[in-house]
Amino acid sequence: MKVSGKVPTVTIFGIPVSKMDMKETVNYLIEVIRSRTPHQVITANPIMVMAALDSPAYMDIMSSAELVVPDGTGVVWAAQRGGNPVKERVPGYDLLHELMRVGQTYGWRVYLLGSTPEVIRETASRLQKQYPGIVIAGYRDGFFGASEDESVIGSILETKPDLLFVARGADTQEPWIAKYKSQLGIPVMMGVGGSFDVISGKSKRAPVVFQKLRLEWFYRLLKEPTRYKRMLALPKFAVKVVREKDSVT
Repeated sequence: MKVSGKVPTVTIFGIPVSKMDMKETVNYLIEVIRSRTPHQVITANPIMVMAALDSPAYMDIMSSAELVVPDGTGVVWAAQRGGNPVKERVPGYDLLHELMRVGQTYGWRVYLLGSTPEVIRETASRLQKQYPGIVIAGYRDGFFGASEDESVIGSILETKPDLLFVARGADTQEPWIAKYKSQLGIPVMMGVGGSFDVISGKSKRAPVVFQKLRLEWFYRLLKEPTRYKRMLALPKFAVKVVREKDSVT
């Protein structure tokens, strides 16, 4: 089941991005879990799009994912600029929480993978308290190498999860999920970046005013100035959209 054949999409520089809003996305993923159809869900932002344009391997991962949602404001803007707008931004952090909320009704089983031992433990504890109808089936930190992948996968599969959330950074989590998604066979496998840091209380999400102004990226830059090199992709993306808006269809 490919997203292009099931979900309305807009193609942004070769990447099919879902046009569904949050409610439609959640309803779609409910059906995915019911059908037990393995889906890699990617929460796309301009930095990831630019990385895909620079790396054929990363482009293959993003273009072949079963569902790519418009996480970044820049992705939403690009679709609008190209004349084929998405309904709304679907932030990965909010999608995680919506899936947890809805999943209580179904008693979904969730596995959490990534971040530090302290952060992942606290994330599991807080999510279980916040969503008591969900089963946190298992968790482990993200500090493991390729030689441990098989044992990690085995541990995950033993818990029979409906959803797998992976927080290992966009340059690592998406390739890892893509490499092993057939072996994992979990209905929803989604990279969530720094979401565990926020859920655990280690870091704070951008204040609402930054969210409403679509400046969450700027807030992160203020908090983590070392991110500036990654952020250089944003103006490059904007220029590319303006110059090549016909590549957004």
